Amino acid sequence: MYSDVVDLRQFYDAPLGHIAQRMVRRRLRDVWPDVHGQSVLGVGYPIPYLRGLLDEAERAVAIMPARQGVVRWPEGQRNLVALAEDVDLPFADMTFDRVMLVHALEVTESWGDLLRECWRVLAGGGRLLVIVPGRRGLWSRVDRTPFGHGHPYSAAQLQRLLRDHNFVPEQVARALYVPPFRSRMLIRGAAAWERLGRRWFPRFAGVVMIEASKQLYQRALPGRVRRHRPLLVPVPGGAVARSVKRDPA
Repeated sequence: MYSDVVDLRQFYDAPLGHIAQRMVRRRLRDVWPDVHGQSVLGVGYPIPYLRGLLDEAERAVAIMPARQGVVRWPEGQRNLVALAEDVDLPFADMTFDRVMLVHALEVTESWGDLLRECWRVLAGGGRLLVIVPGRRGLWSRVDRTPFGHGHPYSAAQLQRLLRDHNFVPEQVARALYVPPFRSRMLIRGAAAWERLGRRWFPRFAGVVMIEASKQLYQRALPGRVRRHRPLLVPVPGGAVARSVKRDPA
């Protein structure tokens, strides 16, 4: 089940959300150190992590699922976010060099369709980065953060899922060893927690991140037949928008 976009925004506006964003972005930049001249798509609620790529990427856009809701972003600039079905992305085949899933795979009811869509819109040689709650980490056990919702994964489970959907896992990264509590002392010591956790307790990370490359020769996979009826709703000047349910034609 998707978190509400208002709850996601409030979490990332709070001190604990700032820490989560900072620690995950550091590891993200280890995995993607340079995106100059590339097109990047974020699906789910990726804007806390897309923000650091805007100045480098040739193009960076975000899709937020209809059941989650959407916010306009970035503020004061041309909007780069749209509301759409995450299992029917409104883009042509092989459009993006990089695709990032954040607060997406663990909460969708159709993870197979979502991964198939990511494969479709990725260019040849493109890279997918999946960011999910770690199965053994404390963050997946505390439901007052977005990482406490949906289905958490171990690195092995996520790698197997990606292989089954025509991706080749390339590297694993982990983040969020600081406990998910609002204590000022814990928040101030977040960097030390990260160093300690990465060195001694890597499997207890709050977040697992796997980068995978697109397997160019797609294997036939069971699943529903895609209907080319994308729901694409540009975000107006207001802060938050919701999807409109449509009757089938």
